Amino acid sequence: MMRDVRQEQDSRQVAIDKVGVRGLSYPIVLSDKAHRKQHTVARINMYVSLPHNFRGTYMGRFVEILNRYHREIDIHKLGTILREMKDRLNAESAHLEMEFPYFVEKKAPVSKAQGLMDYRCWFEATLRDRFQLRIGAAVPVTTLCPCSKEMVGTTGHNQRAEIRVVAELVGFLWLEDLIALVEDCGSSQVYSLLQREDEKYVTNHAIENPAFVEDVVRNVVLKLQGRKEISGFEVGVESYESIHHHDAYAFIRRMKDEG
Repeated sequence: MMRDVRQEQDSRQVAIDKVGVRGLSYPIVLSDKAHRKQHTVARINMYVSLPHNFRGTYMGRFVEILNRYHREIDIHKLGTILREMKDRLNAESAHLEMEFPYFVEKKAPVSKAQGLMDYRCWFEATLRDRFQLRIGAAVPVTTLCPCSKEMVGTTGHNQRAEIRVVAELVGFLWLEDLIALVEDCGSSQVYSLLQREDEKYVTNHAIENPAFVEDVVRNVVLKLQGRKEISGFEVGVESYESIHHHDAYAFIRRMKDEG
């Protein structure tokens, strides 16, 4: 019988917070608000804690566990997966991170032409003494510079921006609802399909609603603060500047254990 090196005792007295597998590309099926289920591909990280006296963990068991659940992965299954990780790997804590493209049907503002928008979304779940879940989304918007409009008088330079929002949940919240909550916080929304009348509307809407990244991040915070499903959040807004050789950025963090 071969010696199992991973089970050897370690004498260095250094515990490890997270050890596991990272960057797994894996097909999954998620709950979809409009169509019940959605197939996508996730990049997955799986970790457990390792006591100071164990030399290593069993990396193959992470993939074995994932294989058992990959057709059923959604928010409701994450706690079950984490419990199995803790039990099978004799760990005090388990962590699961998933990032994936998520597709939502979205209608143009005037013509109602329907297109498919993809959003980069993620889950971050941890199980120690209790289960903690954060969901996130990167939502594209347009920003129009208030300073530029003030100088020109009629319009200003505009550019694509991205709102990256992470919400710590104490109740259930659809990804679609998180996206919808924040995507009108810029100067205008972004669409995958626009007719001429839609382009006119979007352009005028941005001109009428100039916004710095500071304005956008504050707008998002006001939306999130009123949601009972959300106990804490992080919001970052990055504007990919069209006339500057740099980008603009603003960030606010309000997690429940902080002021």
